[in-house]
This record gives sequence, C-alpha cells and structure tokens, in this order.
Amino acid sequence: MNPEQINIISYDEKFNEDFARLNRAWLQKYFEVEPIDEKILASPRAYIIDKGGFIFFAITGDQIAGTFALIKTEDGVYELSKMAVAEEFQGKKIGNKLIEFCLKKARDLKAHKIILYSNTRLKPAIHLYSKFGFKEVPLGNVEYKRADIKMEIDLK
Repeated sequence: MNPEQINIISYDEKFNEDFARLNRAWLQKYFEVEPIDEKILASPRAYIIDKGGFIFFAITGDQIAGTFALIKTEDGVYELSKMAVAEEFQGKKIGNKLIEFCLKKARDLKAHKIILYSNTRLKPAIHLYSKFGFKEVPLGNVEYKRADIKMEIDLK
C-alpha cells in the first residue's frame, strides 16, 4: 500500500464506531480514555459537527485506516483533535496525508490558526506536527489530563 491508495472522506455517522475504535486504541495504549473523550466519542456529531467542526477518515479499499477532527474553538481557529491511525497502517505515511488534508481544509475555511494538544511521550506525533510547521506554545488551561504540550500553526 502506498499513500496514493489512501482517500480522505468526510464524516458519515456510519463511521462513528470506527472513529471511537481508532481513538480508544491509542488512548488505551498510551494513556486512558478520559471522561471528555467518552463524551466526544459517544456523540461526535453533537460535540464536533454540530458546533461547526469536521471529522475526516483515511480510507483504503473498504478499510478505515485513520481519522482526525477539526473542532471549531472560535471564529478562524480550529483544534486538530482525535487524530489516530490504525496500528496496522502506521508507518505508511497516512499521518502525513491526514495533516496535509487538515491544513488544506483549514485554509479553505479561511482559518487563521490550528491548535492541538498532545503529550511529549508521543515523539512520532510531535515530530510529524513539527515537520508541518506546528510550533510549541504555552500550554494554558487544557481539558485533557494527558496533555503536556500545546502546538499551533499560524495560517495567515
């Protein structure tokens, strides 16, 4: 499989289980599923889509390989959140494709900034974000216990 065989598709409720499965897998592997995660994963439409956000999926053939959300935090600002790639698809540049798509979508939306929260233990993720231009900024108040780093990219 190469990245050209990956398509990025928009949210459809039929993929809710995939969205939850992919995110629970990495959360349980490295951290824990927090109450805020449970709320979002149980009702992605209510917590993301209905509030002006977006969810996308990386698909190859009929398999969902990855996902991410853009959560609207304020006008022109989105949080890159709930990004996950299925373990069997890791190392195949799907994360790159998801970030590229994320940045293009944000620019199409005329967003001026994307923020994200992560954990410095997730070195491959931090490297990926840095490679695409995300910079570390002060953490501030954050809802996730696991978050020890905030990054952002200015799209202006």
